[in-house]
Amino acid sequence: MADQEEDFSSLPLPDRFVHKNWKVRKQGYEDAAKAFESTPDESDPVFKPFLQDSGLWKGAVADSNVAAQQEAINALCSFLKYGGRNGCVRTRNSTITPIFEKGLSSTRAATKQSSLEALLLYIELDKADPVIEELLPALSNKQPKIIAATLSTLTSIYHAYGVKIVDPKPVLKALPKIFGHADKNVRAEASNLVVELYRWLREAIKTLFWNDLKPVQQQDLEKLFEVVKQEPHPKQERLLRTQQAAVEAATASGGGGDNEAEGEDDEGEAEVDAFDLAEPVDVVSKIPPDFYENLASTKWKDRKEALDALYAVVKVDRIKDGSFDELISVFAKCMKDANIAVVTVAANCVEALAKGLRKSFAKYRGRIMSPILERLKEKKQSVADALGAALDAVFASTSLSDCLEEILEFLKHKNPQVKLETLRFLIRCLKTTRSAPSKAETKSIADAATKLLTESTEVTRSGGAEILGTLMKIMGERSMNPYLEGLDDIRKTKIKEYFDAAEVKAKDKPKPAAPPPPKAAPAPQKKVLGKKPATGVKKAPPRPATPQEDPPPPPPPTTKPAASRGIPSKLSGVPKSGLAAPSGALKLQKRLAGPAGASVPVLSSPQRNIPTPTFDDEAIPPPKLGLGSRGLAGRPLGKPISAPSESAAPSVAPGMSAIERAELEELRAEKERLQKLSEDLRVDKSRLASQINELQNQNAQLIEDHTRDVLSIKAKETQLVRARSDAEAAEQTVQKQQREMERLKRELSRVTRAATPPMGTDGGDHIYRDAGMGMNGTNHIVSGVDRYESSRASREIGYQRARSYMSSPSEEKENGGLDAQRGKLGSPESRGRDMSDEARSRGGSPGRAQDGRDSVTGQPIESWRRAAEVTNQLKARIEQMKARQALARPH
Repeated sequence: MADQEEDFSSLPLPDRFVHKNWKVRKQGYEDAAKAFESTPDESDPVFKPFLQDSGLWKGAVADSNVAAQQEAINALCSFLKYGGRNGCVRTRNSTITPIFEKGLSSTRAATKQSSLEALLLYIELDKADPVIEELLPALSNKQPKIIAATLSTLTSIYHAYGVKIVDPKPVLKALPKIFGHADKNVRAEASNLVVELYRWLREAIKTLFWNDLKPVQQQDLEKLFEVVKQEPHPKQERLLRTQQAAVEAATASGGGGDNEAEGEDDEGEAEVDAFDLAEPVDVVSKIPPDFYENLASTKWKDRKEALDALYAVVKVDRIKDGSFDELISVFAKCMKDANIAVVTVAANCVEALAKGLRKSFAKYRGRIMSPILERLKEKKQSVADALGAALDAVFASTSLSDCLEEILEFLKHKNPQVKLETLRFLIRCLKTTRSAPSKAETKSIADAATKLLTESTEVTRSGGAEILGTLMKIMGERSMNPYLEGLDDIRKTKIKEYFDAAEVKAKDKPKPAAPPPPKAAPAPQKKVLGKKPATGVKKAPPRPATPQEDPPPPPPPTTKPAASRGIPSKLSGVPKSGLAAPSGALKLQKRLAGPAGASVPVLSSPQRNIPTPTFDDEAIPPPKLGLGSRGLAGRPLGKPISAPSESAAPSVAPGMSAIERAELEELRAEKERLQKLSEDLRVDKSRLASQINELQNQNAQLIEDHTRDVLSIKAKETQLVRARSDAEAAEQTVQKQQREMERLKRELSRVTRAATPPMGTDGGDHIYRDAGMGMNGTNHIVSGVDRYESSRASREIGYQRARSYMSSPSEEKENGGLDAQRGKLGSPESRGRDMSDEARSRGGSPGRAQDGRDSVTGQPIESWRRAAEVTNQLKARIEQMKARQALARPH
């Protein structure tokens, strides 16, 4: 056996994959997985035989031995993970079918998990469409367990990748048939899949299959949807290899674009609607053949019926693009129809057509929008709503820039109803547009809205304020401030209210990007300052000459006359040196001390640089290092010296050259601009600081309110818990009392029954006995009284027992004197003794009857006496009981 095992291990992996012995195959799968994991890259030779023959994986995944099959699927996962996209594409068509037939429905949990991981890797390495195409036939399999396992796998795939990566339409089309399956597990997995898709698609999921379900199934799914509605929108949990590479690249480059991309994906996912899922419908071929004839009828009912039939055709989620020019012309003509019912249905048709075509409807906008706006003069609300819905659908297919010109024209309409409905339409456009208007468009909208603020009707004025508030929400307060300067405080407050309440979709592309141009604007001005190093540096001519070696040849002819002019100014001394630099006092001393011949070259070299403006453009980079190192502004080392130089400048102005005077003016203008810019920045800083403080205060107030609300909620919850516990305790007490009452009732009835039967039995016997004995009238009366008193006494005894049982201990204490006699009356011994005496007196034995009978009547003599005694005793007891009851009543 050992030799054989060594031979097996020495076999190539492909041969071991198809070996007859399952142990050899299992070991081969394990060795293959280890070999794949140890490869340096996707081009390793170990992958080659498995890429060339994909049938190896088909047989491995469908291995008849469950243990070997588990290792085979693990090896496939390792192959896909390290083999890359090439291995995925080569083996996908051969492995997916055996995976869902044998892997997903396996009895081993590890095999199921590995099969699911293999399918997820197939999607991750390439794309999801081929995998879904291979899985869809499994939904028609004869075995319910395979269908259920495939549905569960689809649920996991959508949960991991979402509907942006995995197209849900093929699966949604197959759902109605699955919901009609006889197996309950299949239907349960189908419900789970629909709930998962609802997490991503929301109400758009109902466009494809909802109407094919039974009402009961729809109700069950609606209950499941209610739970999902409370959850946040899902995000993709597993990335494709291409997405992983993009994330890594973004992280390596800076890592900032990562979150932005995720945010865009979230917005895109939230925008999934029925239009994206629906199949295009060719409505042109479905238009009734007599549509245009009926529409030309003189009867408005015929025209309305024709439009109703057309509306039923175009009322679909998505319309296939085609030629609708004739229909648009018909709709535009219907907008002028005298009957408002026809106008309403025509507007509904325009709305349905625009929603079904979306962007394809944009080419028809110019022909239909103006007739609809003109028809807004109708005051009936149902007609206005239909026209407004049609305008909204037309706008959704275009953009604000396309519609703005016509809207602004109709804002000037003479009809106040048209003007009012048009401004409402403009407000809806501003709220739904996804692109912010340009500056020119903003100005035109703001001007039109400002004119509306002076209208005579309050509704129109409020509409104008709402337009400005909504526009401010899009563009920002700073951009809108110029348009609000001439308004009074009341109107500004109204606009501010609409600004706070407005909800817009336009991405306000903050134009703080404009700040860079202001930074670039000073650059040309700094270039002007760059002249200073050339003019003012009279001590070191080489410094200006080094960056500008080519330009010097042209200037000399023009600069030499300047040098000759500069000699008199040099002789005069102060003017020229004072203009040369703010700190020119030291220069004057040096020039006066030096020889005249030495001073001439010193003057000539800077003068050659003065009239050369071309030098400034080439010397742009050096001046950008700072203001302090440029020209006249950069020469003084001490700031206090600069002030006197500026103040002295006017006095020296007559001796300045035109170039220096212009340069000085430029410096002054630059200083003023910088001071103004600094002041603006200071104002902005203070404003932003105040806004920050206000926001911090609002945040603190919100936190305080939140804390107070939380504490209040907790207190209410505590009270609710206490109230519930009290209610439960009270309910238990009530139940206990009810049980006690039932027990008392049963005891009372039992005691009454125990006391009553002896009376009825004895009384009946005596009645018949006395009637058959032939006694005289007196005997009958005595026996009747005896029976009456006996039965009455028995009833009283029963009643007293019931009262004594129901009486409280306190009553027994208070009535202690009567307890002994009550016990005597109610004790079994006394009752038995009385009854035995009565029985002896009424029905004794024959022997005793012979001894004590009267010779005339044949009745015992003693029985008369005994009956009288018993009667007296009973009367006495009755009186005692009445007295006792009288005593007990006040208590």
